[in-house]
Amino acid sequence: MSDGVHLSARIWLPSHVGINSVAAILEYIPYRKRDMVRVRDERNHVYFAQQGYASVRVDMRGSGDSGGHMEDMYGIRELSDAKEVIEWIAAQHWCNGQVGMMGTSWGGTSSLQTAIEKPAALKAIIAVCATDNRFEDDIHYMGGCVLTDTVEWAATLPAILASPPDPENLGEKWREIWMQRLEKAQFPGENWLSHQIFDDYWQNGSVSQTGKRYECPVLLVGGWRDRYSNTVINCLNQDPSNCWGIIGPWGHHYPDQASPGPGISFQKVATRWWNHWLNGVENGVPKDPKLTVWVSSYDEPQDRVEKSSGFWTVQQDWPCPESKTQSYYFVDRSLRSDPADSNLAEIIPVDLTVGMAAGDTGYFGRAGGLPLDQQVDDERSLVFETNTIAEPIVLLGSAQLELSIARDQRNAQISVRICDVAPDNKVAQVSLAIRNLALGDDLKTPFEYSENDVSKYMINFPNKAYRFEVGHRLRISISGSYWPLVWPSPGLSRLKLYPDRCSLFIPIFPSVPATDRNMSEAESLDSLIDNHIVVADPELERRIEIDPTGQTRSDVWKQPKKVMRFPNIGLDFGFESDACHTIRLDSITSARSKFVHRLHFSQDSRIVEVIGTAELSSNEELFRLSGSLDVKENESLIFSRKWNSDIPRKYG
Repeated sequence: MSDGVHLSARIWLPSHVGINSVAAILEYIPYRKRDMVRVRDERNHVYFAQQGYASVRVDMRGSGDSGGHMEDMYGIRELSDAKEVIEWIAAQHWCNGQVGMMGTSWGGTSSLQTAIEKPAALKAIIAVCATDNRFEDDIHYMGGCVLTDTVEWAATLPAILASPPDPENLGEKWREIWMQRLEKAQFPGENWLSHQIFDDYWQNGSVSQTGKRYECPVLLVGGWRDRYSNTVINCLNQDPSNCWGIIGPWGHHYPDQASPGPGISFQKVATRWWNHWLNGVENGVPKDPKLTVWVSSYDEPQDRVEKSSGFWTVQQDWPCPESKTQSYYFVDRSLRSDPADSNLAEIIPVDLTVGMAAGDTGYFGRAGGLPLDQQVDDERSLVFETNTIAEPIVLLGSAQLELSIARDQRNAQISVRICDVAPDNKVAQVSLAIRNLALGDDLKTPFEYSENDVSKYMINFPNKAYRFEVGHRLRISISGSYWPLVWPSPGLSRLKLYPDRCSLFIPIFPSVPATDRNMSEAESLDSLIDNHIVVADPELERRIEIDPTGQTRSDVWKQPKKVMRFPNIGLDFGFESDACHTIRLDSITSARSKFVHRLHFSQDSRIVEVIGTAELSSNEELFRLSGSLDVKENESLIFSRKWNSDIPRKYG
């Protein structure tokens, strides 16, 4: 890089490569190419090299085998490095100057951020499970409320960055680079909790806030079980001329590894995209439908679904001219098409057991963590529902909910769920929205509060494609908490809902036929992957416990140690995680979340273990965040650092 720091790349070249002969594809992430995502990298990049592309995987500064230091996510230097890497690739003797960029999660977000900067050699990108809004559609906040996911990531990211470079790649300097990295280790969770509104900190790197259009074509890929899927439709709304989108039923994964299925052959989709935009092949890509989506329908709620019910459909143009809005009004605990006058207020329960059916504490769609039957939560919530549906209802886009609420404290929150009630009365969660009532609708400014005044809130649900079938019922469930996904407000506010001033608006598509577009199902690419052995692959363990007195709730999950062996490089890589969320049901400020994340590296006679922890508690005025980072080499502790912060609770 221009400041002298070296970044480490793994490059796959086609066998026929010559001078200035091939276009290149870049994936740029902090997840270690040597071991952590080695198998995933080979599934993608070997495939692209076989299709005639130079495929380049770069460890970001301060991670893997790269030098330097990373202070936090999406920094100025990270974006600057990306542009320099693209220039470097374009200048290589084997590259024809045409570069594409892709990635999932951090890599997809980085691709969007880089595309906005318009480097000359960057001709097209593919952003998978990316975010265009770091505050609202990431792992830190939802509706202005703190997610416990931010505590998990506060333990995990420092451990990833503190893991050692590989001596085989870096030679004698590997330890010096590692020690420098450890000495500068930081705890970015302090930043994430300190910025409690959608301020400049979060707007940096949120491409939705730039007001810019993309000069290169953008393919966005998302999954309905991953709330990052908002980005697909958001970007289409922002720049429909240069964006195309695909959204399937899966979670936070590349879609060839889809869970739930059906997946698609991401590599085939990507190659067709690259062939046109990087190599000029006239294959019809620009005329593809602007949006291809999986329309989900009812599945019996359970923590794991192998294949989602539903069908693929396309929208040739976006926004779709056929879309309509169906309005529902709250009348006598029901949802009706016509409003009715009523002065009766309803109490919104604040019950700390609500959330027991939420499934995964995050919203990544991890296998074994899907939402369960919502009846257990609905029994402790305020519920409104339609009559039995006589004609199918297809929701596509973002439903909106206008609520009129009075509260007796400034700080309060609500959770709202759109649910599908089957004829046997089992209840599937369709969409979830959370709202911090202390913030305005823009999540940037405080909400003007007067005790017990009735205030209006407009709540936007995540984008969704879902078909409610004949004989089912559509339900809205409202609660004043959603533990342990969402950190509770500092006080037990009394919440009153005024139903006659509430409305639900659902974007309805009258005609959504199944598509004849070929969505090739995922295929096995094991033959592309270097020799590896799965030593241990235990499933995630979850349980919810209420103590014998009925006063304390504990939500516990554990990922037992997974181990992958790579004989060709003489390395065993393993990881494991523990999480525990506890709360006393009579004390909203008793909430506590703790995460421990361990990474294991065994190579030759050297064994390294990196342990990251994070723990969050609070009272009415403060968040108390603590963390630690310990590194052991051959069972000897060679590095240890602890952090403790008291962070004022400004907005609940």
